[in-house]
Amino acid sequence: MSAKIRLYVDHLLGPGQSVELTREQAHYLFGVMRLAVGGHVALFNGKDGEWLAKVAEAGKKGGKLTCQTQSKPLHMPPDLWFLFAPIKKTRTDFIVEKAAEMGAARIMPVQTQFTNSERIRQDRLQAHAVEAAEQCGGTFVPEVADLQRLDRVLDDWPETRQMMFCDEAEVGSALRLAAQEKGQPWAILIGPEGGFSDRERARLSGLPYAHVVSLGPRILRADTAAVAALTMWQQALGDWL
Repeated sequence: MSAKIRLYVDHLLGPGQSVELTREQAHYLFGVMRLAVGGHVALFNGKDGEWLAKVAEAGKKGGKLTCQTQSKPLHMPPDLWFLFAPIKKTRTDFIVEKAAEMGAARIMPVQTQFTNSERIRQDRLQAHAVEAAEQCGGTFVPEVADLQRLDRVLDDWPETRQMMFCDEAEVGSALRLAAQEKGQPWAILIGPEGGFSDRERARLSGLPYAHVVSLGPRILRADTAAVAALTMWQQALGDWL
């Protein structure tokens, strides 16, 4: 038996485990999706895999589900951080959703010298990551960090973590990734719509753990660059192959 509806819950999951629903979750399952007592939902919490659960109680303001069997084990993504400069609201939402779908383990908005946005709604972006995991069948939800200045992130950078630095000023350097060893901690950094400043580019290019790559001969929009960079890294060093 399988369930067409997937739901993220902040609750332990296991055989016979009872899961109380919030008012919002109950509205979604019973008001929007028209699920009734006896129906089934696939639950995941980012820790215990996916579980098939049965609706035990259904109401307008709440409800209760009972876990029956595990339908998927927990599948962890590669140890990959994704760093990006926030842009317009809907396009930032898109970047977070695609990073979650494409296997980033942590999503880190960073403020560069040319970043247009000085603040984000971290809770809203985290909710987008949850929705992406629900839609794509994932069992893990990446953390979305709060906005941090890029220079401060680099000051505290763990030198064991390699970085794929996507620089629009570079051309033809993407193949360098093929020589790297799989299974190591990595990060991807894409810049703002105005590109990196000369000072940022000089610092990043001089870091021993940074690998400068090109995303092709054309300058990409930030949301397009996010998908292109994640695809490039996953094909070379990730869990796609």
